[in-house]
Amino acid sequence: MSNHQIPEVAIVILYQDHQYLMQLRDNIPHIAAPGCWGLFGGHLEPGENPEVALVREIKEEIDYQLPAFAKFGIYPDDKAIRHVFHAPLLTELSQLTLYEGWDMGLLTHQDIMAGSCYSHKAGQVRYLAHIHQKIMLDFIYR
Repeated sequence: MSNHQIPEVAIVILYQDHQYLMQLRDNIPHIAAPGCWGLFGGHLEPGENPEVALVREIKEEIDYQLPAFAKFGIYPDDKAIRHVFHAPLLTELSQLTLYEGWDMGLLTHQDIMAGSCYSHKAGQVRYLAHIHQKIMLDFIYR
């Protein structure tokens, strides 16, 4: 498969008080990592650069205007080319509105190390998407 057929996504590590904002993805079979915790973000539109896509996606998903953010890295595999950024979360969780996903929460280092976290909305412990756990561990231990 050539690179132009692999979707590109922009995702962000949002951090606050040594915790990391993650989205519990909808439990829909046809999406990537259904029912798992992952980072917020989404697909680049045709001709859109990753930075513009990130700002748009975060506004659409949680109604948050990203403050200054920086590139962390690129994580390509056969499913997607992930442009990963990081930024502080400068508002309370209660001020965010979840427009996409099942739940959201601030996960601790321990949650990320364990690869799972309890969701009040799901009423159960849910796993982190594998690639998102790897990205988070790389970020925490950089």
